[in-house]
Amino acid sequence: MRKLSYYIASTVDGFISHADGSLEGFLMEGDHAKDFFESLQAYDTVLMGRETYDLGRKFGVTNPYPALEQYVFSRTLKESPDPAIKLVSENAAGLVRELKNRQGKDIWLCGGANLATQLFAEGLIDEVIVKTNPVIFGAGKPLFTEQVKLTALELVDKKFFNNGVVVLRYRVKH
Repeated sequence: MRKLSYYIASTVDGFISHADGSLEGFLMEGDHAKDFFESLQAYDTVLMGRETYDLGRKFGVTNPYPALEQYVFSRTLKESPDPAIKLVSENAAGLVRELKNRQGKDIWLCGGANLATQLFAEGLIDEVIVKTNPVIFGAGKPLFTEQVKLTALELVDKKFFNNGVVVLRYRVKH
């Protein structure tokens, strides 16, 4: 069975963006960025909430990960903005269960918090990888949009970068 990894950039205080969805303050360049792009080789499928997908669309990017099978979860989009994007409007958990049972590489949940909350509640997230940026926002969009159940995590890997970025990989103890 394939793993589903919630791999997300965060601030030290647990926010994945500002309240308006902007990312000012996150470090975009450095060794951690190269490491991130190399880590994508472990995946052949990416899941995105609509707000995460819309970040790229603001800059004209409708096919952000052409090397991966891409799913955007949205109740508001009526049609896919790009032929490479599979739009999912209902039964997210059912589709993710199906994807996890297919052959292939692992699955990357790159955002957003609403989708992560739903999939975490269903017990579908196998690991949480947090790329912590050395910044505090004080407010914004959190890792999860609602309270999630108390869950034990096991640290399985850690990476420290000279610019202060820390990547922590946890296995979810189901």
